[in-house]
Amino acid sequence: MIELTASDFRPGRGSLAVWRRNVRVWRKLIRVSIVLNFGEPVIYLLALGYGLQRFVGAMDGLPYMVFLASGLLVSAVMHTTAFEAMYSVYTRMEPQKTYQAILATPLRVADIVAGELLWCATKGVIASTAILIVAGCMGLISFPGALGVIPVAFLTGLAFAGFVMPLAPFARSYDYFSYFYTLVIVPMFMCSGVFYPIDSLPAAGQWAASLLPLYHAVELARPLATQAPLSAPLVHGLVLLLYAGAGYALSVRFYSRRLLQ
Repeated sequence: MIELTASDFRPGRGSLAVWRRNVRVWRKLIRVSIVLNFGEPVIYLLALGYGLQRFVGAMDGLPYMVFLASGLLVSAVMHTTAFEAMYSVYTRMEPQKTYQAILATPLRVADIVAGELLWCATKGVIASTAILIVAGCMGLISFPGALGVIPVAFLTGLAFAGFVMPLAPFARSYDYFSYFYTLVIVPMFMCSGVFYPIDSLPAAGQWAASLLPLYHAVELARPLATQAPLSAPLVHGLVLLLYAGAGYALSVRFYSRRLLQ
C-alpha cells in the first residue's frame, strides 16, 4: 500500500514539462488532427442540423441549427478529452512506459497527472475552437460573446479529464475503455442538452442529467454562443471544478499505486 502525504498531491513546474512533451508529440500529427477537428462538426451540422431543422424548426426559442451548434461546442471537448484521457494516457502508461521513464527524473506522479490534465484541456480547446470557427462561418453563433466559450471549453476539458483519467490505472487492455465509452460517454452525449433541452426528459432523467459534467458545460456555452443570459453560471462552473479537482486527487492516488509498486 502506497502512503501519500499532502505534498504528494501538489504538482510542481514539472507538470508543464509533461504538457510540453505532449505538445511536441502532437505536432507530428497536427495536420491529421486539425482535419478531423474541422471535419466532424461539419458532418454533424450538415447531417443533423440541416436534416432535422426541416422537421424540428425551433428548439428552446432558437433555430435548431443554432441550438445544435452551441451544444456541439462543448460536446466536442467531451469526446476529445475522453479519448485522450483513456486511450492516449493508457498508451503512455503501459505499452510505451512513458510515465515510468518520467518518474526516473525528479518529476513525480502529481506532475504527470497535472500535466496530462492540462494537455487534455488544451486538446479540448482546440476541438471547440474548430467548431467555433465552422459555426461562425455559417452564421450560427454570435461574436464576440461566443469567444467566452473558449475558457468554458478549457474548464470542461479539465472536468472530463478528471472524470475519465482515474479509470486508466485499472485497465488491463484497450477493450476496458470501450465499455465505459458505450455505457457512459454516449448516453451523456445524447441526454445532456446537446440535441434537446433536458426538461423534455422524465423527472428522474432530468435529475440524472443535472449530475453530469456535460450538462453544466452546455448550460455555460449555449448562452455565450447565442447572447442569451447566463443562468446560475457559478453553480455550473463549480460543478465542473469539482469534477476536475476530485478527478485529479483520485488520479494521483490511483496512478501512484499503479506506477510506484
